[in-house]
Amino acid sequence: MEPLPIPVPGERTSQTIRRIRDESGPVVPIELPGKVSAWAVTSYDTVDAVLSNDGVLYSKNPRHYTALHDGTVPPDWPIRQLIEGDHLLAKDGTDHRRLRSLVNRAFTPARVQSLAPRIQELTDELLDRLEGEGETVDLVWHFTEPLPVAVICELFGVPEPERALIRRCTHVLLSHTAGPDEAAAAGGELLGYLSTFIGRKRDDPGDDLTTALIRAQEADGDRLSDNEMLWILWLVLIAGHETTVHLLANAVIALCTHRDQLAAAQADDSWEQVVEETLRSRNSVMNVLFRYPLDDVSVAGTTIRTGEPIMVAIGGAGTDPARYGEDAGRFDISREQEPHLAFGRGPHFCLGAPLARLESRIALRTLFTRFPGLRLSVDADDIPYTSSLITEGPTELPVVLGAPA
Repeated sequence: MEPLPIPVPGERTSQTIRRIRDESGPVVPIELPGKVSAWAVTSYDTVDAVLSNDGVLYSKNPRHYTALHDGTVPPDWPIRQLIEGDHLLAKDGTDHRRLRSLVNRAFTPARVQSLAPRIQELTDELLDRLEGEGETVDLVWHFTEPLPVAVICELFGVPEPERALIRRCTHVLLSHTAGPDEAAAAGGELLGYLSTFIGRKRDDPGDDLTTALIRAQEADGDRLSDNEMLWILWLVLIAGHETTVHLLANAVIALCTHRDQLAAAQADDSWEQVVEETLRSRNSVMNVLFRYPLDDVSVAGTTIRTGEPIMVAIGGAGTDPARYGEDAGRFDISREQEPHLAFGRGPHFCLGAPLARLESRIALRTLFTRFPGLRLSVDADDIPYTSSLITEGPTELPVVLGAPA
C-alpha cells in the first residue's frame, strides 16, 4: 500500500483518520508533513495493543527512531521539537517513573478536587463578562480558551499578563502548517520564557506547583536536573490547557447539534456523562506521537520494523464501529459508558485526566445553566477547526447566548 498523506487539505484530521480506518484498515503506512514516513494504528484494538505494550514492545524514547538519526528526517522538521524534548512523553522505564512521580504531585485526586471552588469562580467570572459582550459571541475567545489557560497557569504560578505567550507558542508548535522557522522561533521563545520564569520563582517563591518542584529539586537535586525542570513545565503548561480548550468547545458543538442530549443533561444533571461521551466520540486528542518498536512487531497482521515510528490515532479508536457498534459516531450520553482510550492507557496514561474532567463538568454545567438556550449562530459545518495532527477543536465558535437564566 502506498503511504497515505496526513493531513488531507480540506479535511479535518478526525475525518481523515476515520476514513482511513474504515477504508484502508487498522494499520496503514502514512506520509506526514515534510514527506516523513510513519505508520498509523487507527482502530480501538490496534491503539489498545500498542499502548498496552509501552516499555515492553515499544519505546517512547526518540533514540530508537531510526530515521531521525540516519539523515532521512530533515534536521529542521518542525515535529522534532515535540518528540525530542527531555520530558515525560519521550521517556520510558525508570526515568519515566521518576519524573512522573514528581509531576503527579500536581494532579493527586485531593489536590485536583481542592481546585473545584477556584475553577467555579473563574468560570463564573468569565460568564459574567460574557453577558456584556452582546447576544452573539465567539465562545472560544471568551470562554473555552481562557478558562483552561487560567486554571493551569494559576496552578503553576504563571502571571496573567504572561499567559498569552504560552497559548500563542502552543498554537504554533502543534500546527502542522507551521514552517521550520516559525516552529523553531516559537519553541525557542517558549523555552526561553520558561527558563527565565523558573529563575524568577527561585528568587521569589510562591504558593504554586513550580515552587513546589523547585523545592523538591533543591531537596534532592540529583533526581531532577535543571533541563528536566524546564521540560516538565513545557509539557504540563502545553498539555494542561490545549486539550481541555478543545474538549470544551467540542462538547458545546455536540450539545448544540444534539438538542435532545442537551435537554437530557440539563434535566438529569448528567454532565459527567456528557464529558465522557465527548471524550469518546469528540475527543480533542486525535493522534499521539510516536511509539518505536524495539524489535520487528506484528500489529493486526502487519509487520512494522524496528525503529519505525507509529502514530497512535486516539481519534479513530473512540468511534470504531468494531468496538462501539454501527452508531459509534453518534453523540449519545445515554450510551452505556464503556471504557475509552481518550486519555491513553498504561504507564503514559494522562496525568491531567482528573483535572480535565473536573474543569469540563464545572464549565459545561455552569455555561448551560446560565444560558440554557445557547445555540450555534452558524451552521456546524461552517465552523473553522485547528490545523493540527495532534489536537482538534474549533478556532472560532460563534454562538447566540439567548436570555440568561
